[in-house]
Amino acid sequence: MTAPKFMNVVRFKLKPECIDQYFEVHGKFICEGLSDRYIAQTGEDSYCFVGLWESKEALVSARPKMIAHLDEVRGFMKELSPELGVTDPVSGDIVAYGAERL
Repeated sequence: MTAPKFMNVVRFKLKPECIDQYFEVHGKFICEGLSDRYIAQTGEDSYCFVGLWESKEALVSARPKMIAHLDEVRGFMKELSPELGVTDPVSGDIVAYGAERL
């Protein structure tokens, strides 16, 4: 396997009564080109998903599946703001690994 070249990060909040359901559904989510994924709990109900991708093209190809997954779990999430809705996603090329700039 080659090192991932692209990543996406999604900030979100979960309703307390839906946390277990969210992780059960999320645990079954698989996408071609997604080489690794992590979720950090950043607050009492706040989380951050980090996905590592083989390429930008792999992420773009997976968008319909990711949107379908979001539709599955949207009801488990709290609104971040009226402008953002339930997620705050960003993505981009990986330009450094540890202290080493690529």
